Amino acid sequence: MQSGPRDVMEYDVVIVGGGPAGLAAAIRIKQLAAAENREVSVVVLEKGGELGAHTVSGAVMDPRALTELFPNWKEKGAPLDTPVTEDRVLFLTESRAYRTPAALLPPCFENHGNYVISLGSLVRWLGQQAEELGVDIFPGFAAAEVLYDAGGAVRGIATGNMGVRRDGTPGADFQPGMELVGKYTLFAEGARGHLGKQLIARYGLDKGKDPQSYGIGIKELWEIDPATHQPGLVVHTTGWPLDAGTYGGSFLYHLENNQVVVGYVVGLNYENPYLSPYEEFQRYKTHPAIRTFFEGGKRISYGARAIAAGGLQSLPRLVFPGGALIGCEAGFLNMSRIKGSHAAIKSGMLAAESVVAALAENRAGDELASYPASFEQSWLHEELHVARNVKPWLSKGLYLGSAMTWIDQVLLRGKAPWTLRHARADHECLQPANRYRPFDYPKPDGKLTFDRLSSVFISNTNHAEDQPVHLTLKNGSVPVDVNLAMYAGPEARYCPAGVYEFIKTDEGGNRLQINAQNCVHCKTCDIKDPTQNITWVTPEGGGGPSYPNM
Repeated sequence: MQSGPRDVMEYDVVIVGGGPAGLAAAIRIKQLAAAENREVSVVVLEKGGELGAHTVSGAVMDPRALTELFPNWKEKGAPLDTPVTEDRVLFLTESRAYRTPAALLPPCFENHGNYVISLGSLVRWLGQQAEELGVDIFPGFAAAEVLYDAGGAVRGIATGNMGVRRDGTPGADFQPGMELVGKYTLFAEGARGHLGKQLIARYGLDKGKDPQSYGIGIKELWEIDPATHQPGLVVHTTGWPLDAGTYGGSFLYHLENNQVVVGYVVGLNYENPYLSPYEEFQRYKTHPAIRTFFEGGKRISYGARAIAAGGLQSLPRLVFPGGALIGCEAGFLNMSRIKGSHAAIKSGMLAAESVVAALAENRAGDELASYPASFEQSWLHEELHVARNVKPWLSKGLYLGSAMTWIDQVLLRGKAPWTLRHARADHECLQPANRYRPFDYPKPDGKLTFDRLSSVFISNTNHAEDQPVHLTLKNGSVPVDVNLAMYAGPEARYCPAGVYEFIKTDEGGNRLQINAQNCVHCKTCDIKDPTQNITWVTPEGGGGPSYPNM
């Protein structure tokens, strides 16, 4: 809905998303322009209320790309304060933990020289560097619409209207969105970006590519007993509580100041509709080898986000007339290393270099062909090429997948003469409920394990109540007639925030209630809904979670 004319702001470059990719691109553009004594105007839009508000990641960071962006990042005070001191990889059964000897680990698990970080803190620091270079940053503004010129090229974006009532009519505080137009627009919304999804479909960017393969990552931040705190300790696990046919695993990283991050990733290509990634995460924390870290501790924050894990085979074409996809919007995560922030930064830098070269030639609105070309010649491409078969192998089950991954990464060093494919999209993998038995997940104890609503509370999630629901249904009857009838209502379990709830009606039937105010913007529903009936669209800018240091 648009009511009245929109204000228009013009820039050379518009960047959608204030994460590591978007900010790195903005910084690199300004650095290169300054080196050539040219003025290039850049704006970054961030839908979170502040930079970092919607940023959630593990994270263990490889500083390679950051060092390329800022060789003096240590002197500049980048928040990389906790070097990795020890790696542990454990295989869990229900009651035991078996440590994998370091000599048997693939090179991708080597974290020497890496840092345990809060990606939210790094994003805030990158934002400061960008502003010092003259980048305009607009937090609390959600890009809601892609703008096209008469020839079909992207010319910018429009932000969402503010003050729209739930029924779609303008409220008393209504403000129309504004248009931000540029010679080039870079999209850095993260995994399953809602505008990126539209661009991929419009320009056929996924033609000839494998379907993207996603995971849902769920994370908590804890303050623990100093006696059990080991700064720089990095622990990863596979095995229990997931069955051998479901891809997933955990991460547990010790930061500074007696803080620990713990999380769980479940591949969204899982088949059992009764599985709840959230409940599997809570169950994981009860393992005897894990729970000891949290005794006497306190949970501080909670968050969740989908990750794009398909790798090189699933990367869409990166460019289209007037713009490009960068970071996790495209899917540069290296799943074998369980790292994506260095790849996001590098992709943003590569796109920035292409943009500056194009502007120097007085170009606008065309394809940035040098961006994908430079990516193919980069260390990032080589890294993803080496890792390309890991996720497909692991999707074949824990035991076969682990064995073949070891052969691929240790014996063949990622140089196998074949490339495995992702055959199906994640939503196509879900099977009818009558093939499975429901899980009997234990009730939370409120000390180590928690329910979803108390978790959402500490994510500081908030949306204006009287606004249109941003989780839209193409067909309102499908949730009950198809999802509930055939798949036992999986949306009530795959959502880590309690957004979807099946309610009994007075007539004895069922209806789907969407608690949109709980949404943490993880995008899982947009990915996993078996009929692709749910579409995530942006709510009012500034809504959603407000993560402190996730």
